[in-house]
Amino acid sequence: MAKIGPYSLHTIETGRFGLDGGAMFGIVPKPLWERRIQADERNRIPLAMRCLLLEGDGRVILIDNGLGHKYDEKFRDIYAIDHESSNLVRSLEEAGFSADDVTDVILTHLHFDHCGGTTKRVGGEIVLTFSNARHYVQRRHWEWARNPNAREAASFFAENLDPLDASGLLQLVDGEVSLFPGVDVLAMNGHTEAQQIVRVRDEQRTLVFVADLLPTTAHLRDAWIMAYDVRPLVTLEEKHRFLNEAVDGGWHFFFEHDPEAVVATPRRTERGVQAVEIRPLAEL
Repeated sequence: MAKIGPYSLHTIETGRFGLDGGAMFGIVPKPLWERRIQADERNRIPLAMRCLLLEGDGRVILIDNGLGHKYDEKFRDIYAIDHESSNLVRSLEEAGFSADDVTDVILTHLHFDHCGGTTKRVGGEIVLTFSNARHYVQRRHWEWARNPNAREAASFFAENLDPLDASGLLQLVDGEVSLFPGVDVLAMNGHTEAQQIVRVRDEQRTLVFVADLLPTTAHLRDAWIMAYDVRPLVTLEEKHRFLNEAVDGGWHFFFEHDPEAVVATPRRTERGVQAVEIRPLAEL
């Protein structure tokens, strides 16, 4: 099992879904991106909803929580949702935990595929899944999500946010901060306002949960930026700066959406920074 500082690290697979390949790769032509990830007959590429759990120092910290199970059949069909092979509750149990054990939830941002597991339907009521946990969100992102623009509104669901707002368990944070010993969040503004990526580090290693800054290993390439990003040129700058810092610092990446790669290490090559040493988390 991988460890960083006081924390044991667990991969929590919460299911698979599909998004339009053209939207995922923006201006990159399909003949290029489909060499990396094949689309289905509806042009959707398969994506993981992979979360990271840290256990140690008296805490059980979950980073993101997938899409959840509150969707209807139409939504399931549009997004090719697959919870047969894995889901949040089963993956937590396989790692030796229940939702009640989670003390802290760090939400990178509030798009439905990252925070949908925050709430669940019990009878006719929607309640918090992690009722013992404080939930950490960037303040600017929370305000953005509660008053969304027309372009991004379809990604923010009241059923994911309202129960959290009323719970008293929401902790708003401002910019780059250390939430716990060895656990920092870094705010990025290209994909959405104040997405926070999570850095876990000790004196030997640094692992970054890269969320939607780098959805897949293919997105390390400069121009490979999602059409979903609200500020693509900001993403370009953020990604360039972040990748250089990561290479120079010897960091490793944990991928939330890549269908195959869980952990990889960025290296400079003749073709720019690329992900190498792709491996399971246990081999970090």
